[in-house]
Amino acid sequence: MQLTTHTDYALRLLVYLAIHHGKQAATIQDAATRFGISSNHLAKVAQTLVQHGYIVSHRGRGGGLKLALPINDIGIGKLVRKTENLQLLPCFGDEIACPIQPACILRNALHKAQAAFLKVLDDYTLADVVFNKDRLQELLEIPESA
Repeated sequence: MQLTTHTDYALRLLVYLAIHHGKQAATIQDAATRFGISSNHLAKVAQTLVQHGYIVSHRGRGGGLKLALPINDIGIGKLVRKTENLQLLPCFGDEIACPIQPACILRNALHKAQAAFLKVLDDYTLADVVFNKDRLQELLEIPESA
């Protein structure tokens, strides 16, 4: 299964916020610059994360982004379910128009594969993926006083 850029950026932003340790809130521009990605696209991703309750956004001077939940409470599998369209094929939806659906083994195999994929992701939280926080900060060149 391939994740969309939206989910990729959502995961990156959450990692960034988890390792950002400043007195000020993190900014979309800073995160985008450190990852070398579009700040406009990252702003849309941040909106999604705010809507789902993963981050909070404060406008104005001194504003920015912060995690809304402890890193142990942010499940990677749950996040992927909220940011991805998990209909691998049209037959995964409610309206099945395929004439072989009643005898289709492929659909069942793909359901099992997807469930296994998500099960693995369910075993990880944001805390797990930022376990090596010091190394991540080093790679993103986040200064101690950021």
